[in-house]
Amino acid sequence: MIGGVFSMSSTRKLIDNDYQAIPYAYCTKLNDRELKFAQTVIFTVEEINRDTKLLPGVSLGYRLYNGCGSENLIRAAVEAVNTEDSKSCSGQIQAFLGHSSSGVSEDINLILSPLSIPQVSHLSTCACLSDKRLYPTFFRTVPSDRFQIIGLVQFMKYFDWQWVGIIYSEGLYSKKGTAEFIKEAMKVGICVEYRLPFSKTSQEKLDAIVERLRESSSKVVLLFMSLSYTKSFLSKMENYNITGKQWVGSESWITQADLASVGRKDVLQGAMGFALPQASIPGLGEFLLSLKPSDEPQSDIIKAIWEKFFDCSFSPSNTSVMCTGTEDLRTVSSDYTDVTHFRPENNVYKAVYLVAYALHALLQCENGSNPTTGKPCVNKNEVQPKLVLEHIYYVNFTTQSGAKVFFDENGDSVAQYDLVNWQMKEDGSAAIVNIGQYDTSFPEGEKFKLKDNIKIVWGANSNEVPRSVCREPCPPGTRKAINKFKPVCCFDCFECPEGTISNQTNSPDCLICPPEFWPNEKKDQCLPKPSEYLSYKEVMGALLTGFGCAGVFLSLLTSIIFLTHKETPIVKANNSELSFLLLFSLKLCFLCSLTFIGRPSEWSCMLRHTAFGITFVLCISCVLGKTIVVLMAFRATLPGSNMMKWFGPTQQRLSVLTFTLIQVVICILWLTISPPYPKMNMKYYKEKIILECALGSAVGFWAVLSYIGLLALLCFILAFLARKLPDSFNEAKLITFSMLIFCAVWITFIPAYVSSPGKFTVAVEIFAILASSFGLLVCIFFPKCYIIIFRPERNSKKHLMGKIQPRTL
Repeated sequence: MIGGVFSMSSTRKLIDNDYQAIPYAYCTKLNDRELKFAQTVIFTVEEINRDTKLLPGVSLGYRLYNGCGSENLIRAAVEAVNTEDSKSCSGQIQAFLGHSSSGVSEDINLILSPLSIPQVSHLSTCACLSDKRLYPTFFRTVPSDRFQIIGLVQFMKYFDWQWVGIIYSEGLYSKKGTAEFIKEAMKVGICVEYRLPFSKTSQEKLDAIVERLRESSSKVVLLFMSLSYTKSFLSKMENYNITGKQWVGSESWITQADLASVGRKDVLQGAMGFALPQASIPGLGEFLLSLKPSDEPQSDIIKAIWEKFFDCSFSPSNTSVMCTGTEDLRTVSSDYTDVTHFRPENNVYKAVYLVAYALHALLQCENGSNPTTGKPCVNKNEVQPKLVLEHIYYVNFTTQSGAKVFFDENGDSVAQYDLVNWQMKEDGSAAIVNIGQYDTSFPEGEKFKLKDNIKIVWGANSNEVPRSVCREPCPPGTRKAINKFKPVCCFDCFECPEGTISNQTNSPDCLICPPEFWPNEKKDQCLPKPSEYLSYKEVMGALLTGFGCAGVFLSLLTSIIFLTHKETPIVKANNSELSFLLLFSLKLCFLCSLTFIGRPSEWSCMLRHTAFGITFVLCISCVLGKTIVVLMAFRATLPGSNMMKWFGPTQQRLSVLTFTLIQVVICILWLTISPPYPKMNMKYYKEKIILECALGSAVGFWAVLSYIGLLALLCFILAFLARKLPDSFNEAKLITFSMLIFCAVWITFIPAYVSSPGKFTVAVEIFAILASSFGLLVCIFFPKCYIIIFRPERNSKKHLMGKIQPRTL
């Protein structure tokens, strides 16, 4: 015997009699869907009883009850357990089917568990019922809401819906399901903007829902309600113009096509959700449509539903047509008569077969023991509910439609869902199209699949997948930062700091570019830093090159002038040998400035500083020699003086050679110990690389400069002492002025060199070389060239000697 409870009358009305008499309640509002479930039980029992292989020699019976309201249904369940049927081999039921509601199933199981009576539900989906500590005898052929919720989360993640709202109803199913959804959604980064309860009787809660729907930024709304609450909610939403939302439904209502109407088109158009999979049950459709009141003449429920279907009455009435009982159900459109496909009915079908297979396994006997459990055999008169309960855990069978039925340790069956899409028509009807599947038996990553080449209609007045995010993803070049005052989906995006990039969307951190790289303008890629050095191609480099070449040309021109006029008094009087050597060193000074221009290399770095140091010492040595010669020549004109023999041509050459060799030794030591080398300077500018020559040894560099400065200072002092020579002999004055310019340039050079950035450091050094070289060339040689070319009359021995008659040099 199998017991069952169904809510074929689903609404209870209380008559309080103004509390002058005992209040009582009665059931109203017939539910033909529940009648369909009850009829499916009867069909399945009869099918099993016709099967000669399943339960041979044993017939199943059923004891089905109707009830409305939790108290009424619990009372019906208690009656099903306690009532004995004289026609049955055993008065006690061996298993209990139902209920559709999770809350009612929970209450019933609290009664059945102490009696060890197995309970199998076809629609109680609350995940809470999987707790075997509280509900040890509860099983279900419908998947737990936990699987539906995980599927909904994966479905929303697939379409990148990260910002959703939830409307739920009263009752265990909705409250537990909503809480579980929020928990699972948080794991994958989906945030809930609002969670609002709906009540059939509270206008205040409805107003709050409507206001939030209009003001919210989320485009996706999850309607997690039981069917009865969904009907009430949709009927009330017809009075409000709520558009622009993508509705997602729970499996309790998502396949109920009778919910559709013209007034609900804005809500239901494009609605999506997971539905129980379609199944084919041969013969069930014909069985359901063949129902007649005469089949159950004692059933007031069937008569009441028949009167509802055909708008007639079995009792004489002036307002209604008399029912004949022979009307054709095929002419009626309702949940009961919809036999095109079966979804929850298949769960009822599997539930009855589950009990049958458990009984069949229990009654098997091989060699005195049960092949499943190994315990002693049991005959049909010894069957007890607890024995049936034990064998349900071992049941594993496949239905005629190919569905596998077995249970895990929590009493849950394999979860399979169809993803359906509501496609509304102009007349307000709806086509519920299967567009995908969710199957927990598939490997991870393949559980959720959309069908190929399937048309999907979207809600939210959209022709494409609606976008529902609190904040658009942080683009590359920014980083994602959680705002602790907002949900995790409502994060902030901050631009990457200078020198860092992010090359991924929603990057939590910005990455520092390697030293040789710098971010592009969008800060999403590290690009090689541009290198900077003083080039011949740029304006400044070209100008300095031009001035250097001009200096070489003028020095060469001066040399030619002096060479062609070497026998004239003014050339002889200026010590022609030292003059030509000085002009040669000036050419080298101008040329060495060119080694500072161009991309630094190992050889150019060593050449530029050593060539500069040696050529300038050679130049200053020549000037120093000329200064000493001037002083000696002046002293030699005094009576009894014999000084010129101590500084003749040989001594002049040796002094220049000695001064120069000292600088050569300093340069050799510098190049040997720690020579200059090319270096990439990335500290001065962050966004570019300065290619420069590192000094190697700063001591060597400043030793070279210091030695040049020492010789220049000595030369300046000697020339200054000789400044009061007769006006006609102005060599000392010219040297003094040239040394004054030289020293001023190099004293100014030091702070300018230290503070100049990048290529300007090199430019300052070149400028100092050129300026001091031009100072020497112009101050010492141009006055003489002027006399040679433009004032030849002054190029005479008489004019040069003036009042004092120096000896021939």
